[in-house]
Amino acid sequence: MSHSGSAAPYISAIKAAVLIQRWYRQYVARTEMRRRYTWHIFQSIEYSGEQAQIKLYNFLGYLMDNFTPSSTERNLISHIFRENDVCWDSEWERYFCYKNIEVPEVYSGPHLTFPLTVEQAVGLLEAFRNKKQLHSRYVLQLLLETWKLLRMLPNINRISTCHSKEVTICGDLHGQLEDLLLIFYKNGTPSLEKPYVFNGDFVDRGKDSIEILLILFSFMLVYPRDVYLNRGNHEDHIINLRYGFTKEVLTKYKIHGKRILKLLQKIFSWLPLATIIDQKVLVLHGGISDTTDLSILTKVNRHNYVSALRPPKRRNHSSAGMSIDIEIDDDLWSTSKIYQRRASLTYPKPLGPRECFHNRSLQDFSTRIKANMENELENSKRREVILAATLHRSQQDILSVSTDSVSSDNAKDEWRQILDLLWSDPMNQDGCVPNEVRGGGCYWGPDVTEDFLNRHNMQLIIRSHECKQEGYEFCHNRKVLTLFSASNYYDVGSNRGAYVKLGPDLVPYVVQYQASSMTRELTARQSVGRTERSALKVLREQLFAHKSDLLCAFKKFDTKNTGLVCLIDWASAVESVMHLNLPWRMLRCQLVTCKTSDGMINYYDWFNELAIKGPNTDHIDQSLLETLYRHRSTLETIFRIVDTDNSGFISMEDFRQTWKLLSVYLKMEITDEDISNLAETIDSNHDGSIDIDEFMEAFRLTDKKSRLERGRSMFMHTTSDLTKLESDPNV
Repeated sequence: MSHSGSAAPYISAIKAAVLIQRWYRQYVARTEMRRRYTWHIFQSIEYSGEQAQIKLYNFLGYLMDNFTPSSTERNLISHIFRENDVCWDSEWERYFCYKNIEVPEVYSGPHLTFPLTVEQAVGLLEAFRNKKQLHSRYVLQLLLETWKLLRMLPNINRISTCHSKEVTICGDLHGQLEDLLLIFYKNGTPSLEKPYVFNGDFVDRGKDSIEILLILFSFMLVYPRDVYLNRGNHEDHIINLRYGFTKEVLTKYKIHGKRILKLLQKIFSWLPLATIIDQKVLVLHGGISDTTDLSILTKVNRHNYVSALRPPKRRNHSSAGMSIDIEIDDDLWSTSKIYQRRASLTYPKPLGPRECFHNRSLQDFSTRIKANMENELENSKRREVILAATLHRSQQDILSVSTDSVSSDNAKDEWRQILDLLWSDPMNQDGCVPNEVRGGGCYWGPDVTEDFLNRHNMQLIIRSHECKQEGYEFCHNRKVLTLFSASNYYDVGSNRGAYVKLGPDLVPYVVQYQASSMTRELTARQSVGRTERSALKVLREQLFAHKSDLLCAFKKFDTKNTGLVCLIDWASAVESVMHLNLPWRMLRCQLVTCKTSDGMINYYDWFNELAIKGPNTDHIDQSLLETLYRHRSTLETIFRIVDTDNSGFISMEDFRQTWKLLSVYLKMEITDEDISNLAETIDSNHDGSIDIDEFMEAFRLTDKKSRLERGRSMFMHTTSDLTKLESDPNV
């Protein structure tokens, strides 16, 4: 008895330990589930926004190809497609001209002289650390020198390590200067002994994109053989329109911002596409496909691709040697059906018709704007006139293409190669399929990686393009490494940043960090909770923006129109609309507080809970209001395009035309009365113009900008919005 009595405390202790262990495992499992769905919410919003921007640009391109030159809609958007409007290098140098810009005596920022010294590059770094701004004269001068250097570089840089060197590779920075400063603090600034490769996406979303560019350009000028920059998918003026960089530059450089942006377009097109280290490690931004061929990428005229979202125009040269854009792309591009390519811009199949117009999102718009035969004849005649008037050349000369122009076959191959390189993501399954989540590039599997590495005698691919919670992630049997250097990307504590060091042994050494001091003060539980609250707030906004679709889905289950659905039906209905693949039943506690005693959910009360408190909108058509909330960022992007002088204001007529353009895009009817009511909500002083920022702020879904939205344009689109565009290959 005494023996069993003495064992009792040990048995109790073991039972207690088992209970604690069981509780802890459940706690860890719940925390991991919360972490995963939080991450999924953020990533779904990000990728659907990218897909929306690609489709918007493609839609605008369709308008350009099918509307007559005199159409109002064409005039509103034509300027973003003038990618080669200045053709001579000497003309570009005049465009860069900074000599007539005076630096006032009161200017207290850094002064630059060229050739740049390391002391000046470090001084620029410190000035930006202290929130100072570089004068526009020096910005233009720095960009000019950068452009001259980039034109001398190959498409694929080749560098080598030696026994005394390590190469540091950094991923996406996205305008987050504090991350770059922390990398330099931990690892040292670039030097002869410390070479760097920066793997694209320097700009957008963060608030210090222009500062990051100027720092990287300055160090590249000082150490041209030790600092290498790869192009990312955000080094593209069309993407910049939506994700904040365009607005940032115009805000910081009000007088010369437009010229700075135009020059950056040119510089972005000259950024190298990839870097190879010791002939064994390929560093590129997005990824590869089953057709990626480095021999093609080596020869491509990369500067033709000012935007990688659209094939470049065919260019001929006149007898005077001047490059002229020829608008005869229809035969060149449409007959090849390049838009149907499995690994380029993708257009998912439609989900079928809807009952009411405000439940449609991105359905096929081609029937609304398809040119009739009369317009086609007019366009054909116009092209003939353009050719005859501008070229004055014989038929034989017209058929001959200069080295700057590209044949249709080569152009298709080049465009596919570049698009895949900038936009693709790896997947766990074998094969290569369209990347319908982003809308561009492809998903490629381990077999594609293996084949590519074997063909090129390499051992590792380092790529970026995707935010990872730990800042990095290996896949494909550790032969692909994803590297992301912007910490706290979605919210404070959402993810770490990382960079990689490669020595002569080519074994990656990963260094992780988080730039915000706030994250170091949070426990793991607090960090997950904070990020989760931010994600759920965004999710509620998305649900509110899809009220009409959700209401239709609930009524399919609520056949008696009681206003009530059970939890299982609620979850099924929400998923059928949102297509986010989230654990909705688990999320019900965070999203729904109004339920009856028998567990039923009153979806009318739930909509009232989700209602967003905004301006007085009683006089605005509710379907129009919902469209505004759901497609807010698409509307803002069109506003920025229409605002050709970058003043931040558009006329009332342009405001109406913008909404008309959006109505064609969304295939919905918007009356002039509805648009006028909307304008009156903002134009309080009745001066006949609309302040774009004021308008967008008035209809913001949140009471203030979250970190997710600050400096970024994160969108209210979901997968259901982005799969309603019928697969017209010409759109």
